[in-house]
Amino acid sequence: VQIVESGGGTVQPGGSLRLSCVVSGLTFQSTSMSWYRQAPGKGLELVATFYKTGGRYHADFAKGRLTISRDNSKNAAYLQMDSLKPEDTAVYSCRAGLASEYSEEYWGQGTQVTVSS
Repeated sequence: VQIVESGGGTVQPGGSLRLSCVVSGLTFQSTSMSWYRQAPGKGLELVATFYKTGGRYHADFAKGRLTISRDNSKNAAYLQMDSLKPEDTAVYSCRAGLASEYSEEYWGQGTQVTVSS
């Protein structure tokens, strides 16, 4: 299984970024996809999940600003990040699957997002 993330960077407050996560080695359309983040000195937190059934979950802090999507034809998941705040600064990681779907955990390498003026 290979998971490759891209799209991180530095942006000013109020700006936008789009993170991408491309998966190989799994049946993508049968896999729920999630984005997590870890800010400096803080624990890992779930940002959003796009379930294989088509439903979506967004954490409260993400609603209206950070939006998960997926394209099964490209084996890709995305995180559109708008109206970014300094507190969104973190390493963002993509996870393929849920504990109920696979016995192993599949993670991308993480991509740094820095929101700073």
